[in-house]
Amino acid sequence: MFRKKSAIMLVTLMTATAAFVSGCGTSSTNAGSAAQSSSPAKETAGSKQPVEFNFYFTGSQNVKDLWDTLIPMFEKQNADIKVKPVYIPSGTGAQPTYDRITAAKQANKGSGDIDLYEDGLSYVTRGQKDDLWAALPADKIKNLASVDEKTLKDISNMAIPYRSSAVVLAYNSDKVKTPPTTLDELYDWIKKNPDRFAYNDPSTGGAGNSFVATALYKFLPEEAIHNSDPSVEKGWDQGFALLKELGKSVYGKGIYPKKNQGTLDLLTSGEVDMIPAWSDMVLEQVAKGQLPKTTKMAQITPGFNGGPTYLMVPKLSEKKDAVYKFLDFVLSPEAQGVVVDKMHGFPGIKLSSMSKEIQDSFKGASEGFRSFNIGELDKDMTKRWQSDVAAQ
Repeated sequence: MFRKKSAIMLVTLMTATAAFVSGCGTSSTNAGSAAQSSSPAKETAGSKQPVEFNFYFTGSQNVKDLWDTLIPMFEKQNADIKVKPVYIPSGTGAQPTYDRITAAKQANKGSGDIDLYEDGLSYVTRGQKDDLWAALPADKIKNLASVDEKTLKDISNMAIPYRSSAVVLAYNSDKVKTPPTTLDELYDWIKKNPDRFAYNDPSTGGAGNSFVATALYKFLPEEAIHNSDPSVEKGWDQGFALLKELGKSVYGKGIYPKKNQGTLDLLTSGEVDMIPAWSDMVLEQVAKGQLPKTTKMAQITPGFNGGPTYLMVPKLSEKKDAVYKFLDFVLSPEAQGVVVDKMHGFPGIKLSSMSKEIQDSFKGASEGFRSFNIGELDKDMTKRWQSDVAAQ
């Protein structure tokens, strides 16, 4: 299913090593309709009806397109299981889904009819703290053996990293001949090229969130990006002062578009020349002609954040066996080939488990990013950004 053109484009578009070992960066069923629907029949040994489970996920259109492809593939191979997707568009907020799982547990009402949940690392760690996720059994998900052991250890086997991406600089190569290679060079470029750089509101998309977090943690020890203790916030002052200063030079002297797509639209229209963006979104939109062919990407040092997107199984779900079967399919080389093809990103399983063509396409494109895991501090970061930067 992997298209060679996508693989070639992934390598040729990079002008500096970018990471794809993880953002971004989705059926039309909405969360409200799912909440109103009756609960699916319970999983019983003698049932003649397919076991149906609810899968909640969020992200941009490319994420929806991915699941619109993978779910029918799985159901064709497994007539005894039906996956009911519930798509929450990027920027509308996945927090209510997490809150629903938490509230259902507290009210002794199971998992709130949510059997599988997709989100980033912060929700994996929050769910671990709140005891929401089931530990994933290797005997029922055989393809877990194809996932990097260190990645699973970091999350205590509570989630599956099924795809990866990274935030990079996306720029118009006709206008920017030599892109910045370090953070300091980037900030200098922004100041010397007023109105030609934009980043999205960090509460509405991971690309802008990464830009803000990278600025804050520039002035802190490297290990701080893995620390969720509130005491870290004391070291944010310099970063927020920098972001406030940059606000005078960014697009519109302080206009911050909504969602990851908002800044991509500005780059497409030529209103700006450079933005932070998810690598998979850039590659997909260049491939589709939605972004001009002059669009190129570069990673900086120290790098923006990147890493996997995860799938978590609520501990109180009554459909875990069916979900495990689906997860095993998602981690298969067949499904991961679709992930690479559709998402233009890095697979969730080891490259050694993929075809040689895919392995070759990713040579030299798996370094440079950093994995930020600041947990609940992310909420405080975006709240303070609104008051200290956006409101100025």
